[in-house]
Amino acid sequence: MREPYQNEPFTDFTISDRIDEFQEALRKVESELGKEYLIKIGADRIETTTKRRSINPSQTTQLVGIVSQADQALAHKAILAAAAAFDNWKRVAPSTRSRMLYKAAASLRRRKHEFSAWLVYEAGKSWAEADADTAETIDFMEYYGREMERLSERQPLVPYPGEDNEVFYIPLGVGVIIPPWNFPLAIMAGMTMAAIVAGNTVVLKPASATAVVAAKFIELLEEAGLPDGVVNFLPGSGTEIGDYLVEHPLTRFICFTGSREVGLRINERAATVQQDQKWIKRVVAEMGGKDTIIVDEDCDLDLAAEAITVSAFGYAGQKCSACSRAVVLEAVYDAVIAKVIERTKQLKVGKANELTSHIGPVIDERAYFSILKYIEVGRSEGTVVYGGSKGGNGGYFIEPTIIKDVEPYARIAQEEIFGPVLAFIRAANFEAAIDIANNTEYGLTGAIISRNRSKLEQAREQFHVGNLYFNRKCTGALVGVQPFGGFNMSGTNSKAGGRDYLLLFMQSKVVTERF
Repeated sequence: MREPYQNEPFTDFTISDRIDEFQEALRKVESELGKEYLIKIGADRIETTTKRRSINPSQTTQLVGIVSQADQALAHKAILAAAAAFDNWKRVAPSTRSRMLYKAAASLRRRKHEFSAWLVYEAGKSWAEADADTAETIDFMEYYGREMERLSERQPLVPYPGEDNEVFYIPLGVGVIIPPWNFPLAIMAGMTMAAIVAGNTVVLKPASATAVVAAKFIELLEEAGLPDGVVNFLPGSGTEIGDYLVEHPLTRFICFTGSREVGLRINERAATVQQDQKWIKRVVAEMGGKDTIIVDEDCDLDLAAEAITVSAFGYAGQKCSACSRAVVLEAVYDAVIAKVIERTKQLKVGKANELTSHIGPVIDERAYFSILKYIEVGRSEGTVVYGGSKGGNGGYFIEPTIIKDVEPYARIAQEEIFGPVLAFIRAANFEAAIDIANNTEYGLTGAIISRNRSKLEQAREQFHVGNLYFNRKCTGALVGVQPFGGFNMSGTNSKAGGRDYLLLFMQSKVVTERF
């Protein structure tokens, strides 16, 4: 019997041997930068004339890789390859499919620093953020493998005289996996491996900004012995192939993580029944957040400041769970701001491959200019008390920016900025703070910093988010420990890394035999 699930430990980068090992991985990956990566459909590797250059956001003159781009004809071919592979893959025993995940996880564990180094170069992640991304990828595969084994066992039903009743789970069919760039290994792999361990086959359309990381993961799956056609690698423009994949009549489900706008479009397009379509398509979506940490007047102010700073500026605020709003009660408002500024001053903005960098670049030029525009909006909606400028040359660096005295319905208090921008909002009392926290269209994560048990219990009931944390940061959900997914426009509450997640990729069948 397989050992109980445990989270993969993070690397301790205060140990000199771990530092040396990671630096060696960075050197290895740097020597491999600039290579070409092809589309993979079934057993075929396909090079196209249309290619996309992936660059290092820390050093925009450095080429990470060149990736062939698919068109609609290749998208159709990929769907057909997945459909053909499904006939065999769905018959593979769940335990065998689970072993495939365990094998891939073991291989990734051996090459952990190497994959983290790819995240440093292509996604601009700091050492610690990259290491956490890779560890979470291992967690997803280990956890979902065990979950599939659990769900393949005989499920309990109420006994009925004279009959044998059985309920069991079967896969859906061909899925389209559309992951984000901000967790280009963990979320991409988690969505993909959940789908295939449940017996489905997929077309993986990676995020354009981080397609090389996805290509490396495809290589890992090949080495683990995954049959051709189970995962088809289809990089390409969302404009060119996105709608086509979603609308294809053989597409049975779409698993998406990304922006609200794209998620709603997928949901709308998937709801339209195409000619020869035989099912209602299932959409699993996580669509971002506008997350709040509430600071009560009765709390540990240092804990509050640390939680806000880490949640707001980890990975340059490019997490759907990032704290972009701190709602602080009047009595401690100024003190908390001062403590957050003090901590933020200690954060170094710099190239992600340097161990001393706490905050790396934002992902690309589009994000860079969008965030800078939001900072200018913030100058008219509050007072910039720290940062507010570009963070350096050579890459897409932006200073961590703190804006105080923001009104609850200001643009920077409502719209998802996805960058290192933190708005402070004053609350007259705890009830007002809860109202402010709930005033956006999102409902992903939030946190309460308080010593008052009655207020924590009030928040437990009234703070309407999918993941609520007491007296800690609002980022960093662990697989199996804090199943992750939000309410409202944050998505379908899919709870990745939880006991319900694999059920989204299967359907239950009941068989009754009369004695």
